[in-house]
Amino acid sequence: MKNILIKFKQHPKYDTVISWGKLLSITGSAQVIIQILGFGSGILIIRLLTVQEYAFYTLANTMLGMMAVLADGGIVPGVMAQGGKVWENKQKMGTVLATGLDLRRKFAIASLLISVPILFYLLLHNGASWIMALLIATALIPAFYATLSDSLLEIIPKLNQTIVPLQRNQIEVGVVRLFLSGLTMFVFPWAFVAILTAGIPRIWGNVGLRKIVYTMADKDKKPDKEVRSEILSLVKRILPTSIYYCFSGQITIWLVSIFGNTHSLAQLGALSKVSVMLSIFNVIIATLIIPHFAKLIPDKYLLLNRFLQIMGLLLVLVNAIALIVYLFPTPILWVLGDAYKGLQFELLLSIISSCIGLLGGVVFNLYTSRGWAMSPIVSILINLFSIVFFASVLDLRSLKGVLFFNIALGVVSLLQTILFCLYNIFLIKNNDNQLTL
Repeated sequence: MKNILIKFKQHPKYDTVISWGKLLSITGSAQVIIQILGFGSGILIIRLLTVQEYAFYTLANTMLGMMAVLADGGIVPGVMAQGGKVWENKQKMGTVLATGLDLRRKFAIASLLISVPILFYLLLHNGASWIMALLIATALIPAFYATLSDSLLEIIPKLNQTIVPLQRNQIEVGVVRLFLSGLTMFVFPWAFVAILTAGIPRIWGNVGLRKIVYTMADKDKKPDKEVRSEILSLVKRILPTSIYYCFSGQITIWLVSIFGNTHSLAQLGALSKVSVMLSIFNVIIATLIIPHFAKLIPDKYLLLNRFLQIMGLLLVLVNAIALIVYLFPTPILWVLGDAYKGLQFELLLSIISSCIGLLGGVVFNLYTSRGWAMSPIVSILINLFSIVFFASVLDLRSLKGVLFFNIALGVVSLLQTILFCLYNIFLIKNNDNQLTL
């Protein structure tokens, strides 16, 4: 046994395995804590808000996601791709970050002008008063403000694999959010208060995040024209698709909002909370896997090997998650409360849809981290055809029909992203890793 251990330690891959083991254990354990805190806050909100108030809360959070995508437009992948080239140089990394933040602020204005009127319409359409709609829109500002910077700031510690301070910051934000939710929801069970309890801790967390980031990137650097040009070259290829997917990606919420009722909308929002378990793996991948993939040398066989390894592990993971939900739906629904019991099949459909979305999101992040971007014309045309086709064969007036619709669109999108990523990998020759379809 002793000889076996000695040989194992002498193996050339020993240090790599130990290093990855430590990173996974640290990141995984921290994410379990973070997601438990987030899940606790979410369940508290589900149980204490009325069905109508939770429907408003679901709409607001859906729109916050749309605002974040529009304010990004490909800036985060651009900063990741540029940062992957200069991550060891503090001055150059500071320039890349400053340029990304400057672009993000400008994109945010356009995002607000587009998103807020849509939010008002959907809230009023689902029975909110003008005052309530105004309060909800105002309550989104702290969370949106934090979103403008935190996803960019997190790139630097991820590239440097400075994981512990980043995870500690996220845990602190989760604790504060849970504390504020418990403090306010029992007394003020309104959607806009629930939104504020999520946004305020994120702003506070950003203060600590900046302290972490500026130990690895020069704080005083100004935006650079050349870096801006490189980031915008990727943004121009991603932005049209991002704008389109802002609308089509939220189509399930909108379909239920328009054709259904507030009860169905609340059910859809509550079921989506169960998918928080997937966030643990999503964050681990975004923290550990994507930055490593971004820094890999442009070698066809190395990239293909890593891509297949990542997808193989993910397929095992999502199948295990779907099986657990299939076997134990009742206790999971019990956590959501009596208002959502009896949705066993809908819960399974929701999880399957989320698993497909996780796979598609990982593939998208993998290839954009390399600076690759799919032709928006190809992507949008395929998606539009899929929407028209599946809308014509499925009953979108029922929650089940909408969930089946979401699964179908997810499968099409997943196949599309996988084929595009493989296409770019196979086209690599020498240093040519910037080809697009």
